[in-house]
Amino acid sequence: MSATLTSPVSRFSSDSTRNWTPDSWRSYPIRQVPEYPDRSALEAVEGRLYRYPPLVFAGEARRLQQQLAKASRGEAFVLQGGPCAESFGEFTADIVRDTFRVLLQMAVVLTFGAKVPVVKIGRMAGQFAKPRSSDTETIDGVTLPSYRGDIINGPAFTAEDRVPDPVRMETGYFQSAGVLNLLRAFAGGGYANLHQVHRWNLGFVAQSPLAERYSVLANRIDETLSFMKACGLNDQVTPQISETEFYTSHEALLLPYEQALTRVDSTSGEWYDCSAHFLWIGDRTRQPDGAHVEFLRGVRNPIGIKVGPTTQIEDLERLLEILNPTDEAGRITLISRMGADKIRDALPPLLRAVRATGRTVTWLTDPMHGNTISTAARIKTRSFGAILEEVRGFFDVFAAEGIAPGGVHMEMTGQDVTECVGGAHGLTENDLVNRYETFCDPRLNAAQSLELAFLISEELTRRSSVQA
Repeated sequence: MSATLTSPVSRFSSDSTRNWTPDSWRSYPIRQVPEYPDRSALEAVEGRLYRYPPLVFAGEARRLQQQLAKASRGEAFVLQGGPCAESFGEFTADIVRDTFRVLLQMAVVLTFGAKVPVVKIGRMAGQFAKPRSSDTETIDGVTLPSYRGDIINGPAFTAEDRVPDPVRMETGYFQSAGVLNLLRAFAGGGYANLHQVHRWNLGFVAQSPLAERYSVLANRIDETLSFMKACGLNDQVTPQISETEFYTSHEALLLPYEQALTRVDSTSGEWYDCSAHFLWIGDRTRQPDGAHVEFLRGVRNPIGIKVGPTTQIEDLERLLEILNPTDEAGRITLISRMGADKIRDALPPLLRAVRATGRTVTWLTDPMHGNTISTAARIKTRSFGAILEEVRGFFDVFAAEGIAPGGVHMEMTGQDVTECVGGAHGLTENDLVNRYETFCDPRLNAAQSLELAFLISEELTRRSSVQA
């Protein structure tokens, strides 16, 4: 599809929805947009999606915003994780379950380290579209449109697969509905029981090369759960032990899909994008006068904004004014993606500038995107050491400014893939070919994800002890 590239009118008003409609983004400059060859087919799919039930509900998004507001005050810690891009071919109960399980395991460990509740958000049930650095890709002299995620086109390097197909949006909707159904069943059906999750963690610790180091934390968690049980706090009288709240998120990139799933909440009369609880704007689409910002300013979901080394302070200030003119706590989450070698220099000016505005935001670190490298064999990977170093750098910056860090955002999976090097099991570049399964960016596998959670928990515990 295409959009008319016209200059928008000024929108710096206290009324965040003035002159806004779900389709007003179509008259704004837009980037990362696929060109659908059949306009009538696109409109037909949009029409069907508009009539389908919402995937999530406004009340759930409001509860998430309240928890994100707590994270902005240091009263909660956010764990956001999942695949770089979901694949239609990986639509299985096992894959959903395993990723959910690892996120639960990480959350238990982080709760102990952070000493506050952990807000769990999955990059799941809708993370199908991906921005690309180029509109085309050339292999052996053949140039085709870039792969933009399964909701737009196919990964195979063929002319047929790379044509954007709007029917894929419908497939994405139904797969998202199926994933959400599983997630809700797991979250409320006893699978999230704290004692069961902790037993899984004990199994992980026993198999880790760093078992002795991790066993200290695992034993302390075990003592805490045993004490709770002795006090009569069990899953029979305390539902929070056997149930959990779990939210979904994705990058709001494919605007025809997002618009088609936008609904008016019957209780508040406000617009919500019912494709996910939490939506974010990526590094390539956060132009203050762009279509993606225009769309998201009118929906009431909590919104994330990726910020990196190229982020200009003036642009960030404008984004905060456009997207949250009344300064609602929990409305805006800033997701830092700097790179381990840049974060200590690039993040402080942005952090100070936001604080100078007096606005309330929640800060997360994304230690993945700034640390992507290519091997000699031209395989994209990430170093576990660099990922951990960026997390530590993020914590260092916030400690120096006297602000509590809000949480972490990472690309991971519950599968035993070999896409990132390093970690306790010592994966090397030679191991990448064993199970390199991502179609986009490399993900931490289950063991690396849990290892990172233990290390972050140690870091949080150490820092809280120093402050005390």
